[in-house]
Parts: sequence; C-alpha cells; structure tokens
Amino acid sequence: MKRRRLGTSGITVSDICMGTMTFGSQCDEKLSFAIMDRAYDAGIDFYDAAEMYPVPPTVEAFGRTEEIVGRWMKTKPRESVIIATKITGPAHGWFVPPVRHGHTALDRVQIVRTVDASLKRLQTDYIDLYQTHWPDHGMRYEEVLGPLTELVRQGKIRAIGCSNETCWGVMKSLAASEKFGLCRYDSVQNNFSLINRRCESELAQVCRRENISLLPFSPLGGGVLTGKYMHADPPGARFTEYRKLGERQQRLADRFLNERTRETVRRLKVIADDLGVTLTALSVAWSKQHDFVASTIIGATTLQHLEESLAADGLVLDSETLRRINEIDEAIPTPMKEDGLRRL
Repeated sequence: MKRRRLGTSGITVSDICMGTMTFGSQCDEKLSFAIMDRAYDAGIDFYDAAEMYPVPPTVEAFGRTEEIVGRWMKTKPRESVIIATKITGPAHGWFVPPVRHGHTALDRVQIVRTVDASLKRLQTDYIDLYQTHWPDHGMRYEEVLGPLTELVRQGKIRAIGCSNETCWGVMKSLAASEKFGLCRYDSVQNNFSLINRRCESELAQVCRRENISLLPFSPLGGGVLTGKYMHADPPGARFTEYRKLGERQQRLADRFLNERTRETVRRLKVIADDLGVTLTALSVAWSKQHDFVASTIIGATTLQHLEESLAADGLVLDSETLRRINEIDEAIPTPMKEDGLRRL
C-alpha cells in the first residue's frame, strides 16, 4: 500500500485509513478487532477515532471507540500503527454533543484534559495525529493552537490537524501559527466524494499551496456510492432510519440522498461495470488519486464491506475514466446538498 506524508510533519501514512466510528455501536468489540486486524494485514497503518465515537453519539457510549482501539493496539507493536483522534468541537454552534454536559469548547483546560483522557482510553503515551473535530470561528485561533503546541512539545502529540474546517479557517489558523510561532495544522479532514466534490476548488488550492494534507471522510457518500440506495431506500440502512428521526437527521439524509445523487450513482455504475469493478472500489480509488489527499478514510460494519474498499488498493483510474467521471459532474454539478460548513 502506498504511503504519503501528512502535511510537512515527519509522519507518513498508508493512503487508505481505517475509520472507527462504528466500533462500539454497529460493530461489537470482536468484530471491530477482526476489521482492524484485516486492515492491518492489508497494509493499513492509519486508524482514525474521536473521543465522541461511536456514532450516533450518546452519553452512555462516549469514549467507547477509543477504548476498543486501545485494547486492539495492545495486540500490535505501538510504532507500527498511526493513531488519530479528535477533541469534540464547541457546543454553541450547529450541534450540541452529549459530552461534558453540553459545554464543550476548544480552550486550554478542555484540550489538556481531553488529550489526557484519550491517552488513557487508548492505553498509549502519545497520539500521532490530534484533530479538532470542528472549529470555533468566534474564538482566537492562537488560543486553540497554543495548548496543542505545548502538548506537541511535551511529546503527547506528534502532529495536529483539523476537521470540518473551511478554507478561511485553515488560512486563519496558518496566519496565527506564523504570527505566534505555534504548530500548524498538517491535515484537514473534510467530507469529499464523487457526490461532494467541493474540496477540488478552493480547499484543494489551500492544501497544495500550504502543504496541508486532505484526509477525506465519507468517500462513499455515507453509503450512497455503494449503490444500495440507487433505486429505493433499503430497510435498516442509515439514511432510511434517519428519515424516521428528528429534523437534524432528516436534513442530513436529504443532503446525501436525493434524486440528483441517485442519478449520479446510476451513471457512475455504468463506468464501474465497464471497468469490472464495484462502485465502492471506483469511489475510493478516485479519492486516493488526488494529489492533495494523503489518506482516504474508509469505514466498515462487516468484513465484506472492508474487502470492497480494499479492492481500491492499486486501482488507478486512467485519463479516459476520469474524463467520463468529470462528464457526469458537469451534467449533475454538486448533487449533494450544502456540506454544512457554511453554518460554522
């Protein structure tokens, strides 16, 4: 499996990353171990977690994913895996998480305490990549980067990154880093897929010019790009269930799943069939092929799901295939509704 550098840090990672947000909810510990073992054997050395996982986040389940990952890490040499995790973003924005009694923030006290809590759950003395789960655009960036820099100097963190961040936020953080002599973000983890290609415009320019790596999450569009929603909403599927829940979940389902995304998938299926690959393999390979992407984060709730994504390892899409994909994007631009960043 190919390896790529995270930003300008000293860390290199496999170009496929194992996402863990289902571990402890849809996947019990035994299945989670089996998925991570198979990923490890396939050459994946990069594993992404968060203090708030598993999803959907609840008070009862908070931290469970990190605990599972921590116990699994004890079965492997520590230096053979790159562990990423995240601190929950501020609670006064678009979402009030069931963490710290709904008073989450990105200040010094919460950052220091949260890192120590994650280290304990992960059963390790350092975190390779520590990320802010979403930003606080009303807060001074130096107040976030300051304690993160101290933790890097203490050896508790190797590198820092952000997630669900805007182009403005990334550039603002870099300006603060330069002005105050603080560590810079080496990565940004945002939603990026064949039904949400917004990162290819402004954010790609930021990543290229500033040497920041994109870590795409949801390369399968929440499962939409597997093709399972192509003709109908299958019983028990994520967005089928979301439509039965509250307004926030219903809006999320509408973002990912609508007639434009369905038609995009139907057209992509023709290309995948012509190549003799699955929609999953096509989608993950397309994500990995961007020069500003360091590692594409995949998820799995079964070993079969993992195998379908692993089929993208070594799959390179030729210029003709990329042209056909781009024609679909031109015919159906931005099929997925707004990506949520405008509310930050």
